[in-house]
Amino acid sequence: MRIVKFIIVGSAALALAPALSGVPVFAQVDFSGWWANKQHMDNNYSNQQVDFTGIPVNDEGRARALSYNLAAVSVPERQCPVYTPYYTHTGPFGLQIASRADPITQKLVAWEIGGWIDRDPMTIWMDGRPHPTKSAPHPPSGFTTGEWDGDMLIAHTTHFKFGDIKRHRAFSSDNATITYYIVRHDDLLTMMAMLEDAVYLSEPYVMSVPFKQDTNANLFPSLACEPTEELPYLIDNPTIVPHYLPGKNPFVNDLTEKFHIPLEAVMGGPETMYPEFRKRIKDKFTLPPPCTGNYCGGPPAPPAGRGRGSTP
Repeated sequence: MRIVKFIIVGSAALALAPALSGVPVFAQVDFSGWWANKQHMDNNYSNQQVDFTGIPVNDEGRARALSYNLAAVSVPERQCPVYTPYYTHTGPFGLQIASRADPITQKLVAWEIGGWIDRDPMTIWMDGRPHPTKSAPHPPSGFTTGEWDGDMLIAHTTHFKFGDIKRHRAFSSDNATITYYIVRHDDLLTMMAMLEDAVYLSEPYVMSVPFKQDTNANLFPSLACEPTEELPYLIDNPTIVPHYLPGKNPFVNDLTEKFHIPLEAVMGGPETMYPEFRKRIKDKFTLPPPCTGNYCGGPPAPPAGRGRGSTP
């Protein structure tokens, strides 16, 4: 009797298997762990305050960026900001990702990306909850929901504050949204972000950054942020708000003078994102002198006595 029952149950399971094979299986990819930023993309470092190349700023976004004075981050109340979720792409830090499961069903509720000293923790809700209303509060990390497209996680972020797009150059408004596309290949994690902002951008701004799993990574913040007296003139004159009036930014011509990059490229805009723009400005560009200082893109000079052909 037991043998017959086993055969019946086993046959039913085999009959059901083809039907289940067409049902999508969700959350097959595990993103949890420590991920080190490989910084293979030219996305954040620059010595020039006015450099909007490749950023699709509109007139409003360009005017807002040109009014920005970097001394603003030295004002005591602005020394410890918490950046927007786009900082995952423009910042130098890695990611600490953990999963949150329902304690009863063990279904995935959310992915949690840990915060840093200047980055708010980010939660990607996977339980189908709706986004808040338009007038809801805007925390620095915003509100994010996620969904699976095969093995790719697509996350939608809204309700985050005004913030940087590129290291204190160009900004997004508090009406902006971000769509993330997150894919894992073994020990590599690729995160692409599409920032859309009708206030400051003419087109979506897309960036991609690779991370590599690192079990030895130390991603914890080293210390809490504490304001200090960075610029004495701001301490002595607390009513000063660092800024530049229209047409008064002194750094507008830095890239043109140092690297011969035409001003129309420096000022950014959607056309500067595409390779065809190079043809448009090629007759206006001449090669600058060879780079001899830091940030030239080459390997560091060998120590004295350790050049090519030398012996230890």
